[in-house]
Amino acid sequence: MSADDLRSELDELRRLEGLAKHPRVQTLLANEIRNVEAKLAKATEPSPEPLAAASAPAPAPAPAARPVLNYVTLGSFSWDQDNEKIKIYVSLEGVEQEKVETTFKPTSVDVKFHDVKGKNYRCAIPKLNKEIVPEKCKVVVKPTKVIITLFKASKGNWLDLHFKEDKFKPSMDKEKDPMSGIMDLMKNMYEEGDEDMKRTIAKAWSDARSGKTTDSLSGLR
Repeated sequence: MSADDLRSELDELRRLEGLAKHPRVQTLLANEIRNVEAKLAKATEPSPEPLAAASAPAPAPAPAARPVLNYVTLGSFSWDQDNEKIKIYVSLEGVEQEKVETTFKPTSVDVKFHDVKGKNYRCAIPKLNKEIVPEKCKVVVKPTKVIITLFKASKGNWLDLHFKEDKFKPSMDKEKDPMSGIMDLMKNMYEEGDEDMKRTIAKAWSDARSGKTTDSLSGLR
């Protein structure tokens, strides 16, 4: 039923309600008037605006893959030290401070120089002789060189920048076999000695194999 029809019906019901005398008839008419009023209100109620279709969120762009960079290894550099720090001097021109990437760890150093005249360079020490304090270390770029400053974890002199195994330290197995430790010692002395030393070591080695170890080794003293 249209809104106009409902209004016409409502007017007629109200007229009848004004003419009715019997209480029960009045009650019936009043109830019907309320029903028609409710229908009319619903018919004239503005229709809700259709909800706009929710647009699907655009997929997040995939992170760009980081290009694989090639580096020229800087194996040659100089260094000096004092009681608290070590300075490494790298001869390299055209380095920009903001293009230096550093990774300092307690026992290693890795410094990368990006886009230096079209190339990338790297100065790395995988294992330092002793420990450093990473958060205090720094890199300063000069016009013709780069200075890498490493702060020592404990004060003192370093014999070398790189960690080196003690060639004269016997292993657990060699400690059980003293003769094995002596043989390794003789081998190291042979490899590092001059011609006279090599001849003496060769004789001592030969005698050791034949059971004359004590007399042969006396020649090394």
